[in-house]
Amino acid sequence: MELTTTEAHVQVLLLNGGSMTAEYHKLHAGEPATEFRMYNWSFLIRHETQHRDVLWDLGMSSNPDDFPPVIADGLILSAAVQAPFEHLEAQMGRRGGITADQLDTIILSHAHFDHCRPVRNTFPNATVFFGPGTAEYCAPGHLANPSSPWDGRYFDPDRATERWETLKGPWVPFGPFDRAMDFFGDGSFWVIQAPGHMPGNLCACARLETGEWVLLGSDCCHSRAILDGLKEFGSFQMPDGSTFCLHTDAAAARDTLARMRILEKELGVHVALAHDATWMEEDSNAVLLSLLDDKFRDDIRRSVRRQEPF
Repeated sequence: MELTTTEAHVQVLLLNGGSMTAEYHKLHAGEPATEFRMYNWSFLIRHETQHRDVLWDLGMSSNPDDFPPVIADGLILSAAVQAPFEHLEAQMGRRGGITADQLDTIILSHAHFDHCRPVRNTFPNATVFFGPGTAEYCAPGHLANPSSPWDGRYFDPDRATERWETLKGPWVPFGPFDRAMDFFGDGSFWVIQAPGHMPGNLCACARLETGEWVLLGSDCCHSRAILDGLKEFGSFQMPDGSTFCLHTDAAAARDTLARMRILEKELGVHVALAHDATWMEEDSNAVLLSLLDDKFRDDIRRSVRRQEPF
C-alpha cells in the first residue's frame, strides 16, 4: 500500500483554537474523574501555487452567542471554555499574511461546538464545508428545537443564515481509507471520511514541501494514548442515568483508528490530533513541530505546565 505519488504540496500552520476543562474518565475507560485543561487546534492550509487558503476547524469561542442555548448555558460554563487569547483571524494574519475577509473556504471536521460555530461576521466571504451525513444528523437544529445542541444557523432548512455546503467528492480510496477527496486536484491535500465520532466526521492528510505527510486527525480519538492502543474509549454516566460515549459509533471509530495506525506505522504519516499536545511537550516530532512558530512553542509549553489557557 502506498500514498499518492505527487510533487505537489501545501503549507500547514497549526493555530491555537482555545481550550476547556475535561475529565480523564470521559476520554479513557477506567480512569478517575480528574480534571485537566484540554487544548484545541485549528489548521491553516496554504496552497501557494494555486493561491488558495483553507481553514480547518474553528476551535473554541467563549462567546455564548456563538452557540445554541443548550451549549451556551451548559458546556461553555461548566467546561470553562476559553477562546484563544489571540483570535484565529489574528493568528492567520500574523503567520500567514491573510486577512479574515480574504478567506473563502472553511472545512469543519465535524459539527461539535468546539470545532463549529457561525462565521458570517468573522469570515464574511467564506463558505463552510461539512462531511456527508452531517446535515441529515443535525437538522433542523436549535432554531426549531431549542434543546438541540446543533446550530440551526447552519442546519435549519428554512432559517439557516450561514453559507455552507456538503462536500461532494468525488470520493476515492486513499491509503487504507475507502473515501477521500483530492481537495486541490493535485494530490497535495486529501479530505477523508472518518466514521465513528459522529456522522459526517472528517480527517485530512496533507503533503508538506519536505515530502512528509501530516494527518489532521481531528476527534477520531481524543488522546495519543488511545491512538497508541494504551487506553480504550471511555464511557460515563449522564445526569439522567444513561451511559454516554464521546463517539456515536464506537465500533466504527475503532475501525477508523485502525486505518490511522496503518497510515502512521506503515506509511510514515505524522498524526496531529485535534486535542493532543504530547508531542509539543516532549519535542518528540520534528515534522509536527515545524507546523508551529516560536511564539506558539513558548506559549504552549508554559500553558501546559501550568494547566492554563493561552
